[in-house]
Amino acid sequence: MLSREELNHNVECIKKQIEKFVSFEGQNSAIIVNNADWLLDLKFIDFVREIGSLFSVNKMLAAECYKQRLETGLTFFEMSYMLMQSYDFLYLYNKYGCKLQIGGNDQWSNIIGGVELIRKIGKDDSFGLTFKLLTTKEGKKMGKTEKGALWLDPRKTSPYEFYQYWRNIEDASVETVFKMLTFLPMERIKELCSYQDERINEAKKILAFEITKLIHGEQEAIQAEEASNALFNGQGNIEHMPTVKLETIDLSILDSIVLTGIAPSKGQARQLVTQGGISLNDKKITDMNYRLSDKDFLQGYAILKKGKKVFYKLEK
Repeated sequence: MLSREELNHNVECIKKQIEKFVSFEGQNSAIIVNNADWLLDLKFIDFVREIGSLFSVNKMLAAECYKQRLETGLTFFEMSYMLMQSYDFLYLYNKYGCKLQIGGNDQWSNIIGGVELIRKIGKDDSFGLTFKLLTTKEGKKMGKTEKGALWLDPRKTSPYEFYQYWRNIEDASVETVFKMLTFLPMERIKELCSYQDERINEAKKILAFEITKLIHGEQEAIQAEEASNALFNGQGNIEHMPTVKLETIDLSILDSIVLTGIAPSKGQARQLVTQGGISLNDKKITDMNYRLSDKDFLQGYAILKKGKKVFYKLEK
């Protein structure tokens, strides 16, 4: 579990990411609070007596979020999540006058739990609002990259990796993502999404640029686009692609894969090589004992590649 200091640090990071969209200054400005400030000091007996007694287990188990878990196993911690989120709403209602909780539609049951909790204490002016989640055509949440979550923080997901994620989404999701995550006119979106076959790639390039510009700024979007163009069509600038500075080039191919984060362990790196998924300077590497050497850095760098979409520049 994160310490209070780590939680506070995360709150500051979140604020930096969203302050480009929300004002934290002036009248009626937004505020960010850390629910650890009130949840970590709760006493279990008091909480279950005062809050837990207001929830019906039968009603909770009827919620879709719990019904799905019953088949695979539902822990007490997962069961109590609705209580904690509902209590968050109650606390914010009492302290800040917060009357509306907004979230993805997968949070509907938890949000309604908070609305009903507030009403059980005699107030009837709290409400919930949910919005459509961004999902793949299979209905799974979008936002996963090769290394895990797709972060807004450039230290966790670089602007180039962020750009590449949207550049490579499935064709069927392009129109939905345009509508949900960009401010392009609907007429322009319909035009771009009318493209078929290879032309849909042009729409993806515009999509990736627009979202990257919105999150990281136009300059970072331009740099990510140039790096992508350099890798895929030989035009552009690879200076801004993900780069790892090597302390020594006396490394095995497996060490290189792990060092870049392409794979988290040598075992998984070995599997990638075995499956033919790793290339160095566009040459497929099939020898797990391959070691880097000066001949791999004739231009001062080497390009390590996983499949067709994941690239890293290795610098001596």
